[in-house]
Amino acid sequence: MVSGLMNAGQSVSLRRLFDDVGTVDSVGIEERVAKFTTRSIKKTAKVWGLRTAVTMVDLTTLEGKDTPGKVASLCRKALHPADDPTVPPTAAVCVYPAMVRHARRALGLNAPVRIASVATAFPSGQAPLATRLAEVRAAVADGADEVDMVINRGAFLAGEYGRVQDEISAVRDTCGAATLKVILEVSELETYDKIRAASFLAMRVLRPGDFIKTSTGKTSLNATLGNNQVMLEAIRDFYLATGVAIAMKPAGGIRTAKQALHFLVAVKETLGDAWLNNRRYRFGASALLNDLLRQLEKERTGAYQAPYSFSESAESY
Repeated sequence: MVSGLMNAGQSVSLRRLFDDVGTVDSVGIEERVAKFTTRSIKKTAKVWGLRTAVTMVDLTTLEGKDTPGKVASLCRKALHPADDPTVPPTAAVCVYPAMVRHARRALGLNAPVRIASVATAFPSGQAPLATRLAEVRAAVADGADEVDMVINRGAFLAGEYGRVQDEISAVRDTCGAATLKVILEVSELETYDKIRAASFLAMRVLRPGDFIKTSTGKTSLNATLGNNQVMLEAIRDFYLATGVAIAMKPAGGIRTAKQALHFLVAVKETLGDAWLNNRRYRFGASALLNDLLRQLEKERTGAYQAPYSFSESAESY
């Protein structure tokens, strides 16, 4: 009986939230994103897209065996992705909080590459709030420019929307001047309607330039054109209603340059050119970088390079 009452209460809360932020036409979303994959991008426009995608990559290592030396190597690749000096640096390197100080030492204080750190008990988020905030505080103190937090999916699915927002607000305040990226973990939210609703819950307590992000990369389903599109449209609708520009980061599963260009088409056709930069759009997909470099070399020389021609990137997430 108690369980039934709780489920009924959750359903009422969810319906109210859907009434507030609107629901998603799933068929329309799938038809829209299918068209993005048919766009033909050639020559100058393709090179521009590839180079822009490089500048949007968060180059990442999130392994238990990470060492200061590995992080330093990652930072060097982020600064100089290829031998070609015209290839720009990536947006950021992303590491666990314990590795932030090593990344800061490797990059120095005025590098064009930012330092991001996952936090708040990544990837589960299953730790007391005080512990999660302490982790954020430590990462920022050690030099993190950006913090990638995970929301409490259990609280969201239980209908505790105020708690979800309060926790995001607490992390935002703890970040200080650091940019906050809020990971929804879309595969655990289960439906497009819930992804849209969670996007709005986060955006309402974020600052201009903070991000919403699809995934940790640690689940079976990560970024897709579909869930990316749901979040882009939520950002568009929120911006039109409030004038607050929230940034976007699809993460996990984006491994090829062709995929990246499809995502950039989605950004351009949904949000416009103002979002086609790494202040408002990122790729959490480190394995993507080498394919972008191969495609750029192909455009420059006419010949494909072997994958081993470029140093291996860390895991994608």
